[in-house]
Amino acid sequence: MASPQLGWIGLGSMGIGMSKNLQKYLSSSGASPLIFTNRTLSRGDPLKVLGGIPAESVGDVAKKCDIIFSCVSNDAVLQQVADDIVASGSISGKVYVDCSTVHPDTSVAISKQLTEAGAEFVAAPVFGASLMAEAGKLIFVTAGPPKATSKIAPYLNGVMGRSVIEMGSDVSKSSLLKIAGNICVVSFMEVISEAHVFAEKTGLGSAILETMLGDMFGPVLESYSKRLTTGAYAPAVDGKAGFDVQLAIKDAKHALNCAKEANTKLDVSEVALRHMETARTLVGDRPLDSSSMYGTIRTEAGLDFFTEHCKKRDGASS
Repeated sequence: MASPQLGWIGLGSMGIGMSKNLQKYLSSSGASPLIFTNRTLSRGDPLKVLGGIPAESVGDVAKKCDIIFSCVSNDAVLQQVADDIVASGSISGKVYVDCSTVHPDTSVAISKQLTEAGAEFVAAPVFGASLMAEAGKLIFVTAGPPKATSKIAPYLNGVMGRSVIEMGSDVSKSSLLKIAGNICVVSFMEVISEAHVFAEKTGLGSAILETMLGDMFGPVLESYSKRLTTGAYAPAVDGKAGFDVQLAIKDAKHALNCAKEANTKLDVSEVALRHMETARTLVGDRPLDSSSMYGTIRTEAGLDFFTEHCKKRDGASS
C-alpha cells in the first residue's frame, strides 16, 4: 500500500525544524516528499534543499495531501488555516494535525469543523524550544480519534520527537496539558530570573548560582539559567529569539483564562505576564525571548535591562 502524502503548514522557529526532520525521514524511507507552504514561502528554502516541495497556499497543500501538519503562531491563524483546508474541496478521510499552542476551546472548535467536513483532527502541541525542534527531541501531546493518532504515530517519536504523551480522544485535554506545562515553564523562568537578580544585588554572583541550579535541579533548570547568563533573554537587534516573548505572552494569557474559567488563580503566571509585557515596552521593537522578564526584574532592582554580556555582544556601552 502506498504511503500517505504528507503536508506541512507554518515554518516559524518551531515549524522549520520539525518539518526538516520530517522530510529527512520521508526521504530516507523512500516516501513521497513533504509538500509545504508558509506565508513567506522563502522560509522553506532549507526544506526545499532537502527535497521538500513548496506549494503556493494552504488550499494547495490540503488538496494534495492525506495527512496535513501545521505549527502556527496563534488561535486566529489556526482558525484561518482550518477554514482554508475546509474550503479547498473534499477533505473526506484526511487527517489534520496541529502542533500549535492554542486555547482548548479553539482545539474543540477546529475538531468539530474538520469532523463535519469529513476529516479527522488531532491536537498535538509540543514541549520544547526551537533547538529541540531542530534536534528532533520534542515531546508531543496528542489527542484525537484513535484511528487518526495511529496514522500519525510513525512520524512523531524518533522522527520529530523523543516521546509522545497520549491524551485520548478529547482534543481539549492535550491543549490543557500543554498549558499546564507552560505554567511551569514561565514560573521557572520568573523564579530563576528573580534569583539571578538577587545573586547580583547581594554580591553572590550569577556564576555560582548557575552551578548550584545545575547540581541541585538538573540540566533543564540549568538551561533556563543559561538563557539569562548567555544573553539569550535579549538577543542582538538582528538576532532571533529562541521562543518569542509575544508567543509566551499569548500562552500565559491562555493559562490565566483557563484558570479563571476553573475558578482558580495563577499568581506567579500573573507576575510573569506583567514582567514580559513590561519588557516589551522597555526595549521597543528588538527581538526578545520568553525569558525577557529577567530584564524587567533587573530594571526594577535598579540594574540595566541588559547585562554586561549583552552589552559586550552588541558592542554597546549602555
